[in-house]
Amino acid sequence: MPTPRHPELKTYPSLAGPLKIATYVFSAVVLALVFVMREVTLSIDWDVSFLPAVNASLNGLTALALVFSLYYVKRGQFVHHRNANAVALGLSVLFLLCYVAYHFTTPEVIFGDADGNGVLSEAERLAVSGTRPWYLVILISHITLAGILLPFILLTTVRAITGQWSLHAKMARYVWPLWFYVAITGPVVYLMLRSYYP
Repeated sequence: MPTPRHPELKTYPSLAGPLKIATYVFSAVVLALVFVMREVTLSIDWDVSFLPAVNASLNGLTALALVFSLYYVKRGQFVHHRNANAVALGLSVLFLLCYVAYHFTTPEVIFGDADGNGVLSEAERLAVSGTRPWYLVILISHITLAGILLPFILLTTVRAITGQWSLHAKMARYVWPLWFYVAITGPVVYLMLRSYYP
């Protein structure tokens, strides 16, 4: 019987099928929620105005956990690497819950909407004409990559859980930098929007 590549890590090869199915179902549900929350606003009595700052903090902490993940894997400290990734994944799930809760209950904030009426007037557009294109590039790349990346993050995790080390490493080379970019640009978007929150 061959020696496991990382004997210090417990793996669950028999879970490969169910975990892949769970990945696809979870990703589809999240994608559906993102589309629905743009069209539906729920009326609640709670003040959720603090959530954008929480979301930015969760993204920043995710980026930090990913840095530790890279640091540990480069040094062959695979248990610490796994734990750092688990923290990054947990923070991302928490972010997702807060993000959905905020956008289901609060109208979208528009960059440049100085009077907060939900409409970007010509004067407001001109006032941010130098920075709005940069904001849109960062925002669109952040949202697009976040949506596309979710199943790949989960599949990379599944391959680690099931002991498919070569496939895990091959995917992680592409998934890690993109995930890190999404985590870093989250706080950047928040900082650019901060003065427009009510």
